[in-house]
Amino acid sequence: MPDTGAPWNIPYVASTDLVSDWPADSLALANAIDAGLDAAGNAGIGSNVVSAAKTDTFTTTSTSPVDITGLSATITPSSATSKVLVIAYLNVSCSTPTQIAAAQLYRDATEIADGSDGTARNVAVHFRGSADSIFAQPVVYLDSPATTSATVYKFQMFVTGGTGYLNRQGSTDASGVASAITLLEVAA
Repeated sequence: MPDTGAPWNIPYVASTDLVSDWPADSLALANAIDAGLDAAGNAGIGSNVVSAAKTDTFTTTSTSPVDITGLSATITPSSATSKVLVIAYLNVSCSTPTQIAAAQLYRDATEIADGSDGTARNVAVHFRGSADSIFAQPVVYLDSPATTSATVYKFQMFVTGGTGYLNRQGSTDASGVASAITLLEVAA
C-alpha cells in the first residue's frame, strides 16, 4: 500500500476516500475554522492577550504578603462582561523544610483565586519541601473583573518562617528558571 503522506502514515485503501484527500481536506478544514473564527470575532478568544515573565530571583522573609516585583500584567477588557483567564506558573522554594512559602493572586488590590476555611490564610499556591527543592506551581483562574478599565493582575508572596524564593532553590541559585503570567480576555 502506498504512503498517503499523512503524518500518522495511514495506508491508502483503494476505492475509498478514507485518507486519499488528506492534505486538501485538512487545508479546507483549517481554512473553514479560520474563516469561522474571523466571522465571529475570534469567538471572543485570543483577541486581547498580555504576558509577563520574570527571569530573575525574588526573595522574601516577610510573613505578610509582599508584591513579587516584575511578576504582574495589565489588561484592559473590551467589555465589562468579559472574563479574564489567568494562566501562570511560579517556581517557588523555601529555605526551611518545616516552613511554607506561599503566593496569592490579586486583581488590583483584591485577592482572588483563593479558598477560605475561616482559619487558614488564603493562597493560590504554596510550597513546603527541602531547601534543595524547587517546584513549578501552576495557576489557572477565570476571573470576572466587570470593568473596561486597565486591570492589574499580580502575585504577592509570604513565608511562615525562613526565606521564600522565586526562581531559585532555597540553597542555591537555579539558573535558567523563570516564572510567568499570561492574561487572556474571554468574551462572555
